Amino acid sequence: MRTEHRLLLPSRRRFLRLGGAALAAPFVITGPARAAGQVIVRTPGGAYDDIMRRHVYDPFTQETGITVMPVAATVAKLLAMFKANNVELDLIDTGDGPLVTLGRMGALDPVDYGSWKWTRPEDVGAEYRSETRVANFVYATVLAYNKESFPDGKHPKGWAEFWDAEKFPGPRMLADMATSAPDLEFALIADGVPRDQIYPLDVDRALKSLSRIRPQIRKFWDTGALSAQMLSDKEVVLGSIWNGRLQTLIDKGAPLGFDWTGNMIQVQALGVFKGSPNKANAQRLIDFMMQPAVQAKYSKDLQYGPTNQKAFDMLPADQVERMPGSPRSRETGFMRNVEWWESNRDKVNRAWSRWILG
Repeated sequence: MRTEHRLLLPSRRRFLRLGGAALAAPFVITGPARAAGQVIVRTPGGAYDDIMRRHVYDPFTQETGITVMPVAATVAKLLAMFKANNVELDLIDTGDGPLVTLGRMGALDPVDYGSWKWTRPEDVGAEYRSETRVANFVYATVLAYNKESFPDGKHPKGWAEFWDAEKFPGPRMLADMATSAPDLEFALIADGVPRDQIYPLDVDRALKSLSRIRPQIRKFWDTGALSAQMLSDKEVVLGSIWNGRLQTLIDKGAPLGFDWTGNMIQVQALGVFKGSPNKANAQRLIDFMMQPAVQAKYSKDLQYGPTNQKAFDMLPADQVERMPGSPRSRETGFMRNVEWWESNRDKVNRAWSRWILG
């Protein structure tokens, strides 16, 4: 099944948007939806729900008798529920940034790893597990290049070479603050900072590094759709992009390629809403979803990586090669430090606004 990756990636801007348009339907859970035999899950919606219904929700119901109801909700709605002591859903499935924010506010219960029956917690990468959230899949921002502009493997290999516009000429793109975070990590790597010493980010140094490459940046992209369009139309020949977006273009025949050097690993994660009506069922659904066989199935359709390391053994070798979070991805890449970003987002936003207008 070909998925629409616009619907799969967590967008902080979309998640934080206020108003009824951000909801798939009026968010009122009453009557049977509160039954003990259900679990209500906040999800990104769209094709993601179709895939999870097939590989997770329906099999979970068959195994346990517990039905799963996916719904859409903004973070503002979730916070309003929590503050009003009127929690109407059980499990939150979203980008890890909003979950960090909710966890700091005391809105999440601990993940009950000790109750897991289907999954061994130690099989899930340690970097994907925390007290109040656990990652259910991995995606990555990678370096994309046009094979017609850089034939025979003569493309930039890593961000230092991406910054070398004399050796590798051509229009480029990088992420804007509107995506949730600009590519400051890549700017620091290009400036000589080792991958294991990126955090805490030196924002001033990163912006100075970005100033060097800025004349070659055609546009700072603010949506996954725009990044894909710019590469597809050859408006740019190099750029950062989410791996799923790039793979979709390649599968459609676009002459594009990956370079995994310095790929930034990011995650979608799960958290149990404190005060939820069916929190025991939510804990069971997390356990079920984290099984290697289950993760292998939905990761294959999503074209993202599993967090249970045993799942890689159940996937085709050629797909593992292009999956974020795979042994190759982890060896050459790094994890985005979401805790740092959630603590410093306002500061970076102010600095970015001054820099982009300067």
